[in-house]
Amino acid sequence: MLKMNKVSKVFKTELVETHALRDFNLTVNEGEFVAVTGPSGSGKTTFLNIAGLLEPFSQGEFELDGIDVANLNDNQRTQIRNEKIGFIFQGFNLIPDLNLAENVEVPLRYRGMGRKERQQRVNAALEQVGLGSRHKHLPSQLSGGQQQRVAIARALAGEPRFLLADEPTGNLDSLMARQVMELLEDINRKGTTIIMVTHDPELARRAQRNIQIVDGQVCDFTMYQPQQESNKDVQLEEALSE
Repeated sequence: MLKMNKVSKVFKTELVETHALRDFNLTVNEGEFVAVTGPSGSGKTTFLNIAGLLEPFSQGEFELDGIDVANLNDNQRTQIRNEKIGFIFQGFNLIPDLNLAENVEVPLRYRGMGRKERQQRVNAALEQVGLGSRHKHLPSQLSGGQQQRVAIARALAGEPRFLLADEPTGNLDSLMARQVMELLEDINRKGTTIIMVTHDPELARRAQRNIQIVDGQVCDFTMYQPQQESNKDVQLEEALSE
């Protein structure tokens, strides 16, 4: 699904060069749920922007869903981004004057999709995140967790090959964060590849794999088995209830 080989990103000014990524190597397979962690300034955001085709890289090789993206022009990058990638941001990025259905529909309009198909996708996406009955509500009428669910629905409506989530629970309390994480896990179980940047070690452990970035390089990775952990939690809850 995603393969980076010795990818580097250098930001240059007249006085200094900043190496945001250095010989960055990473492979993410189809259907994986990967958490990306690391200290501030480690290169996580730069990696996510390059992975989402939001900014170019300086050198190296980058293959996305079988496509070599190194020599694509801006229009080609935009087309791939619209068709294959869904974005979930920490700040929700909802348009306050539009209701939920209209917010979810916005990216589909840019793709030139017909009205009937747009409506079908919007309704299906809002139902998937549990907000099908609130499609006429404004974002201000929802809790933070519900607004993040709308943002997830907006990403899902485009039927992306994979989701890029940048601190998707960063503005939520612990209960809402767990609910959003459960939703992402359900989306992943249905086949969508997810790459999530997070500072929360508890949420990172719920992914299948944890990639740690330090000084622009992958310095460590850990494999998890979230389904087994979930089963243990269920058994514990059953034991406590008896």
